[in-house]
Amino acid sequence: MKILVTAKRVTDPDMKIKIKEDGSGIDLSSMSFKVNPFDEIAIEEALRIRKDKGGEVVVVGIGSDKAQTEIRYGLSMGADRGIHVQVDGYMDSEVIAQILKSIVEKEQPDLVFLGKQAVDDDNNQVAQLLAEYLGWGQACFASKIEVNESKAIVEREVDGGIEIMEIDLPGIVSADLRLNEPRYPALPAIMKAKKKELQTLKPGDLGVDITPKVIVKRMAEPAQRKGGRMVADVPELVRLLKEEAKVI
Repeated sequence: MKILVTAKRVTDPDMKIKIKEDGSGIDLSSMSFKVNPFDEIAIEEALRIRKDKGGEVVVVGIGSDKAQTEIRYGLSMGADRGIHVQVDGYMDSEVIAQILKSIVEKEQPDLVFLGKQAVDDDNNQVAQLLAEYLGWGQACFASKIEVNESKAIVEREVDGGIEIMEIDLPGIVSADLRLNEPRYPALPAIMKAKKKELQTLKPGDLGVDITPKVIVKRMAEPAQRKGGRMVADVPELVRLLKEEAKVI
């Protein structure tokens, strides 16, 4: 079984984000980066499926030359080979989905695994767009998955409990937080990953137009929240909620 899985380079979610003074984007000068945590979960699950079913895990990263660091991390976790699509600059979800579509058509995997969303932009769109463009079944926000030769059975958490979905393979699955606990690569695995195959492509090689449809015009810090205040009694609280906050 061949599994294609993504490894997006994102800003470390534990660091404080700063906006550039002109509002044109994020100040990345002092930021550190890592694999998108949901993609890391997807890689781990792909490796577990390969251990059970055999086959190959291919890690795909899209971005500048620095994105190879995150692909190598996926290789150090145990993936077999990597594909890097070299793109500099901003890409919206549409561009990412079109690039992945071309890679999927080239690689012909049985299963495509993605993180449910990236922690930098939180769009939660690529898996759904990719499934639409390929005409494949999809099961998003997976908290448990069982795979056989022709189907995947996916459990996901919904407001009312657990929803169970079954899709035919090939198909698209996006990983949620509770799917697994990703492994931490040991030093020998990190060294071994440096020798694994990593193919570099450009969008032109895939016939993809990387002109984004969504343009970020400006970014700004959210307004600072005002401090609370004490009220004398419940009637005053109700009055303030009605007259000032206008929530009742």
